[in-house]
Amino acid sequence: MAFIKSFNAIRPVKELANKVAELPYDVVDSAEASEIALGNEYSFFHVTKAEIDLPLGTNIYDSSVYETGRDNLKEFIKKGTLVQDEEPLLYLYTQLMGDRTQTGLAACVSIDDYIAGCVKKHELTREDKEKDRTLHLDISEANTGLVFLIYREDGSKKRLFEQGMAIDPEYDFVASDGIRHTIRVIRNKELIIAFEKAFAGDILYIADGHHRAASAVKVGKQRREANPGFTGNEEFNFFLAVIFPDSELAILPYNRVVKDLNGYTEDSFMDRLRRSFDVKDDGFKAPVKKGNVSMYLKGRWYTITPLFSMKDDPIDSLDVKILQDYLLQPILGIDDPRIDNRIKFIGGIRGMKELEKSVDSGESAVAFSMYPTSIVELMKVADAGKIMPPKSTWFEPKLRDGLLIHSIK
Repeated sequence: MAFIKSFNAIRPVKELANKVAELPYDVVDSAEASEIALGNEYSFFHVTKAEIDLPLGTNIYDSSVYETGRDNLKEFIKKGTLVQDEEPLLYLYTQLMGDRTQTGLAACVSIDDYIAGCVKKHELTREDKEKDRTLHLDISEANTGLVFLIYREDGSKKRLFEQGMAIDPEYDFVASDGIRHTIRVIRNKELIIAFEKAFAGDILYIADGHHRAASAVKVGKQRREANPGFTGNEEFNFFLAVIFPDSELAILPYNRVVKDLNGYTEDSFMDRLRRSFDVKDDGFKAPVKKGNVSMYLKGRWYTITPLFSMKDDPIDSLDVKILQDYLLQPILGIDDPRIDNRIKFIGGIRGMKELEKSVDSGESAVAFSMYPTSIVELMKVADAGKIMPPKSTWFEPKLRDGLLIHSIK
């Protein structure tokens, strides 16, 4: 079962935390990272998106990007922007978005638990992205980002979290997107040991950060091969994660827009659609329940509902799978949404206006607003050892990079 442990975090000095912390590397592109970091010498994008410090047009997978990120991390430490805790500790990371709060335990997780399936995944990783994170981790020798994990809340850890939440915050700031981030440092040895024991029998689930986890395992295996006398206690045997209770989390929908109607006119498309779906011209911009999809076409919102019976299967019963198998593929010709450039995915945090804008501008012909996948569905898929369709989940708020770093040296 899951083995977690305390670690000597490398982290910002208190007064610079809000200037260092940045969104994960994979939710912004190079241009966006460059704009955000402009004028901010402390931005962690200098580490995770180091191409912003290189000539415009530099290939983001060039070795110079990874080397610059490593050098910038070293410079942050040398200048005292980042400091390392002198002893292994645990940390509580709290996020507040609107009226919803979620608190997770920041700790190191064993790569052996990932290998053994005690840390379960629900997504496939892409070879290019996994290679990118593997190089970044290997060259920088640090987990610079956090893997977002879930555990099933059964009440057994409530008292421990309450004790941790009584600690005065080390960092407490509101980021530019309005999300409040609070980190507490757990120094009490008894509480640290109690947390480690409490998670010892748990199964953990990856919510976000599949590539970070997979690359950490790959680097760990490489270093084991290079060090045949390894004990298993070396830092390269672990990756950095924040572990949240399922009861506090919510998944936002991952919506779809399609460039064209695959040769159909609007009328013929609707006629074809009605063979498999009930179509209501009700104006609902977001589905009100599982099994419904809201569709935007030619300035109008419709609710579409399958006319066929749902399958009792963790994958086949997902709304995103039903949409793919009964509409996107057979009607709109989207055979592989991972590589087809006729489909785009828009995170639910961006709202319905983004879908309307894409269709109204002519960029897309039709948009689909999804009912969010549930945490229960995610865990059922992972428990079954299956993989969700691409872009099934969107987690918000995002954990900020740069607040906690784990050295694998």
